[in-house]
Amino acid sequence: MKYEQLAKDILEKVGGTDNINSVFHCITRLRFKLKDESIAKTEELEKMDGVISVLRSGGQYQVVIGNHVPDVYAAVLAVGGISAEGAEGAASDSGGNLFNKFIDMISGVFTPVLGVLAATGMIKGFASMFLAFGWVTATSGTYQILYAIGDALFYFFPIFLGYTAIKKFGGNIFVGMAIGGALVYPAISGLTAGKPLYTLFAGTLFESPIHVTFLGIPVILMSYASSVIPIILATFFASKVEKGLKKIIPDVVKTFLVPFFTLLIVVPLTFIVIGPIAVWAGDLLGQGTLWVYNLSPVIAGLFLGGFWQVFVIFGLHWGLIPVALNNIATLHADPILAMTFGASFAQIGAVLAVILKTKNQKIKTLGFPAFISGIFGVTEPAIYGVTLPLKKPFIMSCIAGAVGGGIIGFAGSQGYILGGLGVFGIPNFIEPGSPIGTQFWMVMLAMVVSFVLGLILTLVFGFKDPVETAASVTPVVTQSETLIEQEVLVSPLAGELIPLVNVKDEAFSSGALGKGLGIVPTEGKLYSPANGTVTMVFPTGHAVGITTDSGAEILMHIGMDTVQLEGKYFTVHAKQGDKITAGQLLTEFDIEGIRSEGYDITTPIIVTNTNQYLDVMVVDEEEVKPGDRVITLVI
Repeated sequence: MKYEQLAKDILEKVGGTDNINSVFHCITRLRFKLKDESIAKTEELEKMDGVISVLRSGGQYQVVIGNHVPDVYAAVLAVGGISAEGAEGAASDSGGNLFNKFIDMISGVFTPVLGVLAATGMIKGFASMFLAFGWVTATSGTYQILYAIGDALFYFFPIFLGYTAIKKFGGNIFVGMAIGGALVYPAISGLTAGKPLYTLFAGTLFESPIHVTFLGIPVILMSYASSVIPIILATFFASKVEKGLKKIIPDVVKTFLVPFFTLLIVVPLTFIVIGPIAVWAGDLLGQGTLWVYNLSPVIAGLFLGGFWQVFVIFGLHWGLIPVALNNIATLHADPILAMTFGASFAQIGAVLAVILKTKNQKIKTLGFPAFISGIFGVTEPAIYGVTLPLKKPFIMSCIAGAVGGGIIGFAGSQGYILGGLGVFGIPNFIEPGSPIGTQFWMVMLAMVVSFVLGLILTLVFGFKDPVETAASVTPVVTQSETLIEQEVLVSPLAGELIPLVNVKDEAFSSGALGKGLGIVPTEGKLYSPANGTVTMVFPTGHAVGITTDSGAEILMHIGMDTVQLEGKYFTVHAKQGDKITAGQLLTEFDIEGIRSEGYDITTPIIVTNTNQYLDVMVVDEEEVKPGDRVITLVI
């Protein structure tokens, strides 16, 4: 299993599965709700290869992993024996202040759907772009189908949020979806046709024509397509009603009577009270944000563009997501998130400057994938892996982002969809059905200025390169100097030695699990590389872990994904706790049998506690045999 060891280490450092109330993930982070954050080993987690950073925000304990977080999340569930439902279940309400609970609620409701929302928004944006460029017509089948794909999720948003919201609140997910479906049911919107029966609140801000009643009670019909606030409030109320009904309805009829009464109570109440109040609140929220924005669009742009990356660090950006979605639903455009568009490009400009300027190989290695991720709007690897630790580049990127936000605010540019991030977010600024105008090109200018300014400011003002500090400089060994050898590891296999970076598994090749090497074995026998103790033998026999007498923790993983063979072709000769000596046979395996099943037989040999050593030096040989010196551990 990929990331198995990383998942084990993370679980151990957060206090074990017994300390976890819930866990889910976003684009780059594992988001834990822990019972007791004080027992989590934060400093040890932050030092682990494969973990970029650790944050506490919004009542969550966030472990920043990077772009492969879905795989690590799956490994955490598997290693910890956590079910998917249990993982994302509602956490305890006992901890955290009101603001933290709000941020936690918003992230829990919107995180599961953001990926699809971005994808469909991109499709809708590209359809609008094709129409603006004259490549398609509004009546063509191509445009109509593309627009339907892009608009369907947002139009029926209450159904999707009905699922995620009531799941967050701890209710029946299908009841939540049914409530959302009722809000956008086509026949309901048709009831507004014709002359109203009478008008409520005439002459006020809340004037409402009444076309239909429910049991004689007037129903204020609203358009709930694309809405956000009504379904969240309705599902919250539904979860409370459902819990109350479960206490009084006998178990034998609970299955159908609980949802029966929940829907009968909540849906009419939503149409009569919750929905209208929520819509009015959404309208006021939209007008309020525009009022603040109109006080000074430039200052608003400078502030949001400059502090957006800070908001991301603390998870505060979640508070603006529903505001933007509400603005798009009620005002058909949003200026708020639009002003943050340049921030990710300012960040990658600073990262590029660091790559060009640094002499630290580790930072360069982190910088390249962080730069690529940032192009597509995922900036956490850049922030936590490169600019924030170096301080000045992060500050320079904030300044550049502020300038970009100011330009967008000055131009009055707005986003018309919540689509992709980074370069994929460009179509967000094309108004559907309208030609491309000055406001769009000003966004493009802001994007370029943010990037170039982030690059130039970082190059000019520089940063303290870690390679220049005595603590991080790797000693240059001359003929008259001798390295202090902590331990020598010998080859556990006969075969072809390859650099770890060439192993076809990201967890190993990236160094996330530690430094080491790979061997393509020519003989199906795995021996111990040193004297020590067997600390782990995987039940399938494909992986063995030992701790040497000097404290080195070694993982030997025979083949890629060979855990799926479930022990076939493997014979284990050692068990956990055995004291072993260098050269002792640990496992036998059938190379041809494993290959016949379609598996790569390459075997990584990893020092999992690499960070405890000054260097892990690997020999430069092509062929090795058992007993040959392959790794030197240096303190």
